[in-house]
Amino acid sequence: MTSNRFFIELAYNGTAYHGWQIQPNALTVQECLDKALTTFFRQPVSSLGCGRTDTGVHATQFFAHVDLQDVDAEKVNTYVGSINALLPYDIAIKRIFLVEPDAHARFHATARAYKYYLHFHKDPFKLHRSWLFKGELDIEAMNKAAEIIQQYTDFSCFSKSNTQTFTNNCKITHAKFEWTEDGLVFSIEADRFLRNMVRAIVGTLIRVGKKEIAVEAIADIINSKNRSNAGQSVPACGLYLVRVTYPFVK
Repeated sequence: MTSNRFFIELAYNGTAYHGWQIQPNALTVQECLDKALTTFFRQPVSSLGCGRTDTGVHATQFFAHVDLQDVDAEKVNTYVGSINALLPYDIAIKRIFLVEPDAHARFHATARAYKYYLHFHKDPFKLHRSWLFKGELDIEAMNKAAEIIQQYTDFSCFSKSNTQTFTNNCKITHAKFEWTEDGLVFSIEADRFLRNMVRAIVGTLIRVGKKEIAVEAIADIINSKNRSNAGQSVPACGLYLVRVTYPFVK
């Protein structure tokens, strides 16, 4: 039998799921994907994702890799429609493609980008898709604080405790709030992210926007390396993983 490694690009609405990664007694995106792939290819399939997303978090671009036995690499992408028919409507495969045998969805990603959406008036069509924020925010101050964040690399203050990571260092290359027709969106990109990091950053910047803390306080919070000094994590519903970058994927 011939085994090949494939990358799967997919997207999902995370509202109904307890995150990406399989866990006991809770429905996850990975569980649904593996079940559909196992059914279609008639062989046990275990995917490995580019990272974790928490309960209720969405992804407009997510990658996973799988090893498949005796699957025609030239035809595999033509199976997308049939596999999607086996998946819930809130999970969709975009494409499947052959990669090198050692290509790794998690470890070979060089950058990831997230967006966080906020809206300010009740809208049933934004339910579970954006955070309804009640109040006013100083966006200019929040962006000044976001610029300060980009000057640092150790983000222990924005990470969940007791995570299995060797380092809390990340290189943030972009972080900014912008107004759109639908409300406010925060965009952030880095080489890697810690557990809960984006939601904790947004929660802390919200404190700046509400004038609860000064812009300059961000530096003290980061230098403290203490999660309790940062703001509360904002709700998961507004968070989207929007881009994962690899040197070998177009």
